[in-house]
Amino acid sequence: MRIRYDAEVDALSIVFRDAAVTTQELAEGVAGEYDDQGRLVGLEILDAAKRFGDPSTFQQIILEGVGPVLPAAALAP
Repeated sequence: MRIRYDAEVDALSIVFRDAAVTTQELAEGVAGEYDDQGRLVGLEILDAAKRFGDPSTFQQIILEGVGPVLPAAALAP
């Protein structure tokens, strides 16, 4: 996954998986990117700092619970 913020154009891009995409506007300034099977693979938010109300929002990103969930049996030695 890639999260990228471009301050020049005030756009936030979140890519979950690289793929050839079809873009669909979900709301004004918010677009979803879908692969050829219709799965969401990315989001783009224009005027991001303005929407979130504070440009400092992009100075820190906290990821929680990242990674695949493995069954307990797979974790046993």
